[in-house]
Amino acid sequence: MEARYSIADTSEILSPALVIFREVLDRNLRTMIAIAGDVKRLRPHCKTHKMGAVTKIELALGITKHKCATFAEAEMLADAGVKDIFLAYNLVGPNIARAVKFLQKYPDVDFYVTADDRPMIEALSRAMTAAGKTIGVLLDLDSGQRRTGISDPQRAAEIYQCLATSPGITAAGFHLYDGQNHQRDVAERTAAVMQGWNYATSLRADFVARGWPVPKIVCGGTGSFPVFAKLTDPAIELSPGTCVFHDCGYGAEFPDMDFQPAALMFTRVVSRPSQDCVTFDLGYKAVASDPPKGQRVQFPDLPDAEQVLQNEEHLVLQTAQANKFHPGDAQLAIPKHICPTSALHRFVYVVSGGKVVDQWDVTSRDRIITI
Repeated sequence: MEARYSIADTSEILSPALVIFREVLDRNLRTMIAIAGDVKRLRPHCKTHKMGAVTKIELALGITKHKCATFAEAEMLADAGVKDIFLAYNLVGPNIARAVKFLQKYPDVDFYVTADDRPMIEALSRAMTAAGKTIGVLLDLDSGQRRTGISDPQRAAEIYQCLATSPGITAAGFHLYDGQNHQRDVAERTAAVMQGWNYATSLRADFVARGWPVPKIVCGGTGSFPVFAKLTDPAIELSPGTCVFHDCGYGAEFPDMDFQPAALMFTRVVSRPSQDCVTFDLGYKAVASDPPKGQRVQFPDLPDAEQVLQNEEHLVLQTAQANKFHPGDAQLAIPKHICPTSALHRFVYVVSGGKVVDQWDVTSRDRIITI
């Protein structure tokens, strides 16, 4: 491993563990700000870290607007001191009442959510009106991912009119997420991202002409972040997420982006089951299992290793270097998908200057804190 990932004393680290390398994290945050061009353009997604400690570091750097996907994440952000929070999720069922409770608990927070359905908006309007509250709502646009949002301009106009005229709701603009754009070629990725952006700006021109303000467009994720960052439209709010910690998945998909893995798995050998195999305590209860089997982590010091078996608490590697290892030996591995990996850990170890200096709670790993 490179020197920046050295740990002088690992004897007190419980494994498997998630370890944050503070200097790398700080570098990623500075790089994110540099790409944005102005810290005021940023609204990073906290789903990657889920940590109040990281949120406070971002606030200290001047990042005041934040994005999340759950009420636990929203509450974590508010408790850390964030006053402008966008919960990028359509509220249904009891989550509508939770939005009221959130506004009651944090009356000084500007709070926004998404919507793409009239009955959903009407239910939210009734709840806000009854509580004497107002909530900002962004129209969720479908840029081609076919997950949520609206791709039909006529239906988009009907829904935005509903937002603009419903009591207890402020029509706050658009949410334009394009997580389907993972093109390695920058020109191809740029062309795909711009298709979504052109859809959003054409809708905005139409809606403004009808007298419906579109004050903000929350754009993209980590992959499209550099593309949107080059645009100068004042309505743009940039919402990268993964780049805060980075991972080997995005490192492979977006080689043009200058981020480094800041969150690594610390794991120990628990067995040598055969001459060419070594077993680590790194099962899929410790690292995200949504990547395909055999591709969930990367061992920089074992480039020849094949991940032949993974269970809940074990990971078996087949490698020509197996004879070098004994039970208790440690390795660092880079997750392929860090966002769900962080949710598997109650806390992380923090390393700075080659020493373990702190532990940070993964504050919003669950879906409920108090609200």
